[in-house]
Amino acid sequence: MTLFVEPDAGWLVGLSMILSTEQLDALRELAASRHVSGDVALRARIVLWSGEGRRRKDIAELAGVSPVTVDRCKARYAAHGLAGLAEKRRGGPRDQVPPRTRGRVIALTKMSPPTDSGLTHWSTRTLSSYLRRNEGITVSWHYIARVWREENLKPNRSGASKV
Repeated sequence: MTLFVEPDAGWLVGLSMILSTEQLDALRELAASRHVSGDVALRARIVLWSGEGRRRKDIAELAGVSPVTVDRCKARYAAHGLAGLAEKRRGGPRDQVPPRTRGRVIALTKMSPPTDSGLTHWSTRTLSSYLRRNEGITVSWHYIARVWREENLKPNRSGASKV
């Protein structure tokens, strides 16, 4: 496969893709496999169509993707072979609320509200408001309710929580 970098685009564009018989067989098997995701099979078909000499624009239309996606599939195959067609592992979701904030919610829940607040007990909304005003911590009352459920915390009317 001969590649060149398009000057202003920053991606690789294939001029020609020459595939061996073994590569063609492996790609056909992958494209027809029921044991891979549809995305992987589509990427294999994109490389096969390129090996047949089809134009980038035609491949994009056949596959229902953008021409840039065609280039990306071909470049990944050129660099990594069949492994380049596999799904990229994405990172897991990041914690939206730091563990320290969760700890602060739990600690305040177990304590009585400050006497100058005029509160007899915490509610999810009053705790959320207190954290935002006095400690600069912004969490929703939904989050506080979830922490209370997960930790089995139930503030009682006297201000101390039942555990």
